[in-house]
Amino acid sequence: MGDVAQDEVRFYSNAEDYWKEVPPTVDGMLGGYGSISSIDINGSKAFLRKFLGEGEGKTGTGCALDCGAGIGRITKHLLLPLFKTVDLVDVTQEFLDKARNYLGGEGKRVGNYFCSGLQDFVPESGRYDVIWIQWVIGHLTDEHLVEFLQRCQKALQPNGLIIIKDNVSYEGVVPDESDPSEKTTCPEKRCEDSREEAKSSAHELFTRCAGHPSS
Repeated sequence: MGDVAQDEVRFYSNAEDYWKEVPPTVDGMLGGYGSISSIDINGSKAFLRKFLGEGEGKTGTGCALDCGAGIGRITKHLLLPLFKTVDLVDVTQEFLDKARNYLGGEGKRVGNYFCSGLQDFVPESGRYDVIWIQWVIGHLTDEHLVEFLQRCQKALQPNGLIIIKDNVSYEGVVPDESDPSEKTTCPEKRCEDSREEAKSSAHELFTRCAGHPSS
């Protein structure tokens, strides 16, 4: 096994080990900042509602996918109130087990609980109106992120959306040494030194996801 392959195995193994030590609670899912949950959900709901509805160009409300779902915080408070069915995917089985209780009666509208890392997950073709990816892409390498988003494209209904909600910082980053998603240099360099470099990196990634040359 080459150095890059070994780095990838270590990268994903470290992430799995990290999440196994996180308590299956809202506070655990948010790194000790459970108090921001309602603010986060309200902002996401206001954003997402702009795209949903009936008519030309509108996104349907049949089925959504919650990526890196954890115990189902986003599923419960954002996606289930807006969609008929929601699927959850997460790398930690304990979180998915907890989700079945955390979601309560509304959990009957969950279609599937998938235990998988996103680097290996293949969503069903044409199933989803919205694929919601929040605070999880840091656990993927560049190549696996591109490949995952390309698979997500194939999983969308007409007018479907892939929504990525994540943190962006151009300077003054204080890394969390305990969280492997902060280690964005393994195995490819993704930690940018300036605003322009960050923009260039994001443009290149999403251009590749769309299947176009980057230059």
